Amino acid sequence: MLFGKRGRRVAGMLLGTMLLGGVLAGCGGGDKAKSDEIKVGANFEMTGNVANYGNATFEGLQLAIDEANAAGGINGKKITLVKADSKSEASEAANAATKLISDDKVSVLVGPATTGSVLAEVRIATDAKVPIIAPCATSPKVTVENGKVQPYVFRSCFIDPQQGDVMAAFAKDNLKAKTAVVYVDSSSDYSKSLGQVFKEKFEAAGGKVLMEEAFLQKDQDFKATLTKLMTANADVMFVPAYYEEVGKIVKQAREIGFTKPIIGTDGWDDPKVADIAGKDALNNTYFSTHYSDKDESVKPFIDAFQKKYNKAPNVFAALGYDAGKMLIDAIKRAGGVDSEKITKALAETKDLKVGTGILSMDANHNPIKQAVILENKDGDRVMVAKIMPK
Repeated sequence: MLFGKRGRRVAGMLLGTMLLGGVLAGCGGGDKAKSDEIKVGANFEMTGNVANYGNATFEGLQLAIDEANAAGGINGKKITLVKADSKSEASEAANAATKLISDDKVSVLVGPATTGSVLAEVRIATDAKVPIIAPCATSPKVTVENGKVQPYVFRSCFIDPQQGDVMAAFAKDNLKAKTAVVYVDSSSDYSKSLGQVFKEKFEAAGGKVLMEEAFLQKDQDFKATLTKLMTANADVMFVPAYYEEVGKIVKQAREIGFTKPIIGTDGWDDPKVADIAGKDALNNTYFSTHYSDKDESVKPFIDAFQKKYNKAPNVFAALGYDAGKMLIDAIKRAGGVDSEKITKALAETKDLKVGTGILSMDANHNPIKQAVILENKDGDRVMVAKIMPK
């Protein structure tokens, strides 16, 4: 059917009104309240360069949800995870968040695992007033942007300043390092933020960063830059990055004769680092993370995970489980699936027992929880420190 100009304008106005009405109905929670299930969006990197992180985090989340459902759910309602693949790309994370909120009508989003992908969905979720729980995104700007707290964004991991501060103190006090070089992934907000904090804290403590260099995610050959970094003759090298690149960097650094300590952060916490670097190359390396598998307080989570998946969890699985515990607790206290009430409950989280310990939410929507430092030693990982934030 053909329309004149006036007819097309009227039709366009009617269509816009219908679409707006549909979006508002979806955000209002009417259909959610009537449902016999609680729909939670699980937006994770199931494929792509950091799929190992996304899949592990999802597995931890799924375990927490399965435990809650097996115990009767929440007020008789079962939690259903609606899964979406962000493909390890920020743009895909945004697309997935839009679909989960608009089409699937989820009450909460959990994930993605990495900082950049979480940042890509923040505006979408905030506009829809749907809370996000970011299990592993450690950049401060995930929850605080330009000095303002993001009202709908929370996390179950500690933030970069805590890791950067911890590792700077560890390098200075435990390793007795006076000088350092910093090697970051310039394509990663996570890596750049950690590199900056480490330098600030290390130099504030009296140390000196002699050189800073960068690489790109998916780079394969690091030897030229590593050779340049070696010329600084620093006491320690700080590499805050993800497992694929970390394994290659450590391996190649040892191959060209770098014997000094190499230190990093929770992006190292994956078995693939040892597979790529080799256990001998990993000797004399240290990283900060969220728990030790030798900590008795974490054993119940580890045993449950091994029973379900027939493998040991990594830190991303643990943080996914913690996020699930936060979610379940918040929905219970909210008394239903209203997204605004869940948001309020998340902000009020206090002394909650999760997989990695005890967690409370601070005013910036960041959890107050301990960090541990692990040493890679002859194929094993040994806890050398356990540190609560100041």
